[in-house]
Amino acid sequence: MKMLFIGFLVLVSILLLLGGCQAIRGGYETAPYTIFKKEAAFEIREYPLLLLVETPSGNPGNKQDGSFMRLFGFITGKNAAKEKIRMTTPVYMTTQGPQRSMAFVMPQTFTVSRIPQPLDATLQVRQVEAGQFAVLRFSGRGTESRERIALESLRNMMKGLQLDSSGEPIYGYFDPPWTPPFLRRNEVMLRLK
Repeated sequence: MKMLFIGFLVLVSILLLLGGCQAIRGGYETAPYTIFKKEAAFEIREYPLLLLVETPSGNPGNKQDGSFMRLFGFITGKNAAKEKIRMTTPVYMTTQGPQRSMAFVMPQTFTVSRIPQPLDATLQVRQVEAGQFAVLRFSGRGTESRERIALESLRNMMKGLQLDSSGEPIYGYFDPPWTPPFLRRNEVMLRLK
């Protein structure tokens, strides 16, 4: 009887964990897109113009560089208007040469003129032009090796479909840090030519 009760508790815990992770992710506005093609974890999407607030960042998994907290401070009122802004998903990571950056997507109700001015000089407002992207979902923690493997898989799929890309990859992370790695939703995106 005791083992049955323990088994029941474990099952309930697992169900709460699975449902809780989905509920947390589902509670945030996500960058909008339209799917044109879907094949398992691979998609071709059309994105509208996206507005981001961006800051320099260290390597994935480097929790000491402060990039997330600078962005979080911005959306919790550390901006010229002292305005609170809803958190959205995903958190985007990009690399330009040796420089890596982290960005939050602004809610769809915002325009460039509507975004409050950052008080932190390391933050900047940036636009990502509308366009089509090839996207591959992957799970696990956002490490350089996982990113590299996901990007290689995406490029192989694109090659098989005779699709060409332009620009650097964009990595999207949807879940809070306490989400178990196997439940995480991560993506790598390449703009299509």
